[in-house]
Amino acid sequence: MEQTPIENINVDATSKGASMVAEEKSGIMRLILITTILIFIFGYAITVYWSIEPDPVEIYSDKAWLNEADGQRRITGYTMVNTLANVIDLLLDKPGGFLGNDIAPPSLFMDNMPAFEYGALIQSRDLTRALRNDFSRSQSQSTEQDDLKVAEPKMSIAHGNWMLPSPEGEYKDAVVALRSYLDKLSNTNNPESQFYARADNLRDYLGEVSTRLGSYSQKLSASVGQERENTDLAGDSSATQSSNSAANLKVKTPWLQIDDVFYEARGASWALSQYLRAIEVDFAEVLEKKAALTSLRQIIRELDATQETIWSPMILNGSGFGLMANHSLVMASYISRANAGIIDLRELLARG
Repeated sequence: MEQTPIENINVDATSKGASMVAEEKSGIMRLILITTILIFIFGYAITVYWSIEPDPVEIYSDKAWLNEADGQRRITGYTMVNTLANVIDLLLDKPGGFLGNDIAPPSLFMDNMPAFEYGALIQSRDLTRALRNDFSRSQSQSTEQDDLKVAEPKMSIAHGNWMLPSPEGEYKDAVVALRSYLDKLSNTNNPESQFYARADNLRDYLGEVSTRLGSYSQKLSASVGQERENTDLAGDSSATQSSNSAANLKVKTPWLQIDDVFYEARGASWALSQYLRAIEVDFAEVLEKKAALTSLRQIIRELDATQETIWSPMILNGSGFGLMANHSLVMASYISRANAGIIDLRELLARG
């Protein structure tokens, strides 16, 4: 039975309508796909930009000098405290801001820069604690400096906390307290706030630094897995511990944590090299008297070597003498040499 012209028109209209719907759906799918790709590219570009490691801060400052009747006099401790405040400021104000507590894309998918921040933050916490407990106090019975009493607990808040109080706000408050301490150091009419550049204070702080570097060296070296002797009680025949442990230990950094450990150690070395440069300024007389200035400068050189450009797109974990590089072992080598220099420097400072 032949179709009438009206029926043909209806079939054609239905066919065209279905075709238009199909084309519209196809266009929407293409639009969604293109949008997704553009969002991915844009997000990836942001993560690359935010992953650029910050340059070192300016160590020397004109404000570190006082003009007196008999000439200029350097304010003892100003360079060290100012460098600490500037490093914390830079961690908060660099591209992307502080990323350690972000829970939204694209920073949610980043781990290298948050690990770098955490390493620098650990060194900043240690120095803030040393300022409160050692450098600002003449002896164990002396009172605490008020600003440092505020700054030290502010720096101790968990860096990954995304609820109130926010780490960024607490760290900014710590910077404000540190700068208040700087103002008081610059005021010759306020003898209550002091910075004592003494060999014993510096030696105590470097002991904390050595412990940190030793820990990083061990974790970096364990990237390939090692059998180690248990030396926990070595050197003291009467020493005991809470529970028994094996005589031989299998130590290996988990594969998913290798790059995090690497960047944490890199961030710690970045911050520490700047703090040691500030120590070179504020403790110049002490270091020269102990003939320790050259040792300090060599430690800084070793730490600077950890900041060399990484040409590989990822942190490689080859075996010690294999075909593929092991970036963790290279980092461990520099940090171990820096730690050995710290140990030698502490010995020099202990001498009369």
